Amino acid sequence: MARPIRATIRLSALRSNLALAKRSARQVLAVVKAAAYGHGLLRAAGALSAADGFAVVDLDDAVRLRQAGHAQRILLLEGFFDQRELPAFAASALSAVVHNLEQVEMLERARLASRLEVFLKVNTGMNRLGFPPEALRAALTRLEACGNVGDIKLMTHLANADDARGIDWQLEAFRGATAGLDLPVSIANSAALLRYPDAARGWARPGIMLYGSSPFADRRAAQLGLVPAMTLESQIIAVQNLMPGDSVGYGGAFTSERRMRVGVVACGYADGYPRHAGTGTPVLVTGRRTSTLGRVSMDMLCVDLTDLPGAGMGSPVVLWGEGMSVDEVAAAAGTVSYELLCALAPRVPVVELQ
Repeated sequence: MARPIRATIRLSALRSNLALAKRSARQVLAVVKAAAYGHGLLRAAGALSAADGFAVVDLDDAVRLRQAGHAQRILLLEGFFDQRELPAFAASALSAVVHNLEQVEMLERARLASRLEVFLKVNTGMNRLGFPPEALRAALTRLEACGNVGDIKLMTHLANADDARGIDWQLEAFRGATAGLDLPVSIANSAALLRYPDAARGWARPGIMLYGSSPFADRRAAQLGLVPAMTLESQIIAVQNLMPGDSVGYGGAFTSERRMRVGVVACGYADGYPRHAGTGTPVLVTGRRTSTLGRVSMDMLCVDLTDLPGAGMGSPVVLWGEGMSVDEVAAAAGTVSYELLCALAPRVPVVELQ
């Protein structure tokens, strides 16, 4: 018998979340980088086929999408890293973010069979990728004159769409940098789509919302109408009875102050559950809420069964997903849902549900 842990991916949830994004944006590039946030690249792309395009960071992923029959726009969010990659971009009709002068120079030197669509990125305050606003027009002039460049769009990335600072300061910088330019734009991420409809014009790039998780610390996914796509579930594989003063797990990180029943769950950090999730992280056992105890180990974690007398060997456990928000688990573990979803380990079997 295999270990009882598995991840269930509900394709209907992906489609539902995409439909919500499309109600806010005219054109949607579904972000499917990092194996579609742990959900599986081709699996997620198939469910999200109603999107107007896809966004990835790896050239191999982009080619896989094209070979799988996806004819929509496929955008490489970090562009290309070497001039030798450009023929593959042209051969698969891929679009590239251009965010530095070196990439412009590569395009000018290359000899390509077809022109590439370019998303010219301006840095409006994120300070990761993009041309400074004052350098944008010079870069645009060179790209417009380059024989290897076809359609050009303008883009930026928002740093604070999910918090109190908001986006006005970046939109102002973007408007200033692009004033008078009649080109399509791409601005909105998940948080902007859900909170700032004015930023949703052009090509929106939703990511985390497609997978049923909230981009906001103060609003859960269900409040936003999002449906969890991934459910990580397992079973109780052993039960221990503790006396006052007994400890649990490595380092005795939890010590009981009363008689307790402890369930051992077949799930650990080698499955993708966060090792830094401490005592009190929420979990469902037989559909009822309880919490973890002690340290997460490689293959197991412990949960409190004291107030769940009907739970025992073989009882079902939901680590996150349906009935247990991944946002809440991530917050209790001091991280974000993105990390938990992306960390799903290859050894965890995946079951697809329509």
